[in-house]
Amino acid sequence: TGIFFTIYLKAPQIFYFRHAWRVLRGTYDKPGATGDASHFQALTTAISGTVGTGNIGGVAFAIFLGGPAALFWMWMTAFFGMTTKFVEVTLSHKYRDVDDEGYIVGGPMFVMEKGLNLKWLGVIFAIATVVSSFGSGNMPQSNNIAVGLQGTFGIPEWMTGGVLALLLAVVILGGVKRIIKVAEKIVPTMAILYFVTGLAVVFANIENVWPSLVNVVSDAFTGSAAVGGFLGATFAYAFNKGVGRGLYSNEAGQGSAPIAHAAARTDQPVSEGMVSILEPFIDTIIICILTGLVILSSGVWTGKLQNDFQSFDMEFISGTYTEDSDDDRADLYAHLNFGDSSIEALTGELEVRDGMVLRGDFTLLHNRSIAEEVQYFDGGLPYSGSLQVVDGKLQDAVTVRGKSLIHSVDLTSEAFTRGAFGDYGKYIVAIGLVLFAFTTAVAWSYYGDRAMTYLFGTGSVLPYRVLYVIGF
Repeated sequence: TGIFFTIYLKAPQIFYFRHAWRVLRGTYDKPGATGDASHFQALTTAISGTVGTGNIGGVAFAIFLGGPAALFWMWMTAFFGMTTKFVEVTLSHKYRDVDDEGYIVGGPMFVMEKGLNLKWLGVIFAIATVVSSFGSGNMPQSNNIAVGLQGTFGIPEWMTGGVLALLLAVVILGGVKRIIKVAEKIVPTMAILYFVTGLAVVFANIENVWPSLVNVVSDAFTGSAAVGGFLGATFAYAFNKGVGRGLYSNEAGQGSAPIAHAAARTDQPVSEGMVSILEPFIDTIIICILTGLVILSSGVWTGKLQNDFQSFDMEFISGTYTEDSDDDRADLYAHLNFGDSSIEALTGELEVRDGMVLRGDFTLLHNRSIAEEVQYFDGGLPYSGSLQVVDGKLQDAVTVRGKSLIHSVDLTSEAFTRGAFGDYGKYIVAIGLVLFAFTTAVAWSYYGDRAMTYLFGTGSVLPYRVLYVIGF
């Protein structure tokens, strides 16, 4: 869709890019225009909904799965997504409405009803938006914040959830204007903080930046080769994961951000469409490029680090495999990328004494890498006894700890410690995660209450907001 509109509209993300910044600055604003927010406020509200855990953990996850090549396809998704965003925002602004309290309501549901004469489709979209506000913008964000703060600062998850739920209530129960004002203040602050810290890591590893960029581009159509503990990824796998993470990051074409942009104070829908071009650029191209360069230049994406293994990321395979053998690496590459491999899942019994396996012809894979220095614990103490493995999966509830690749927020946090800020880098990532995820929850509450207004009127907004806080 992005490619089609880029050709059809003659690449507006290139030829109107400078114009978009002028519109954002208010160069063409006219007194008395209809709307609840300035161009800048509408943009920051929309960005607060898209800049979230996808920018911190999502980029790391894409590189972990697809290598540097995945980052290239994230960029391409953002480039064409700039036009998709331009189209969906322009249409949503064109067909917006005013509720009975005088606030703007807009979004794809109004485009479907007024532009396509398909109200039933608008109702389905609005219901999906309400559901997504909990399943995408609310509970996962709360979970990510709580887990991140518990891991970094040792703060109990229930305490994080409780305190932030109260703060969320203060913001969203204050109404539309308070939501917009909070987004306007927090988004630039958190972006600058994250950007400065990221640059400190990039400059500390400046000699690796150019080779990293070369790998991103050169691997784009071939897939990423094996490097260090990373066992490689095919072109199809890198493409798939890069595009998927890119769409998750900037939400181009999803229909969520146009709800925020519809409130912009202008009588020219296309002018707000111009502003929205900047959203995927800021979100995915600038912030995700920075995160990607931090991870790639620091080298942490290929190194094995001590961590607790998650059961769903573990696989026991028959036979002993090493990264020193070209044949073994080729077989593991095929196995991990769903190719033709001779590797078989292990079924059997492991004898463990004082946390160490006594014997066994097997290899443990964790996070798409060969695990090293593996130990088994029960209740915090080294485990002794037998463990059952069926079809490659451990059947017993023990803690498995060792060295392997890491991914998502953990990978980004580790990368941010490899710069001028040292170990303090991970604290800045944790704070960034809190701000990014919290503002995502704030923005999605706005999307949800606009959808509730469309479905049931303004009387449904307060009960929705209360439920939203409880969900968080």
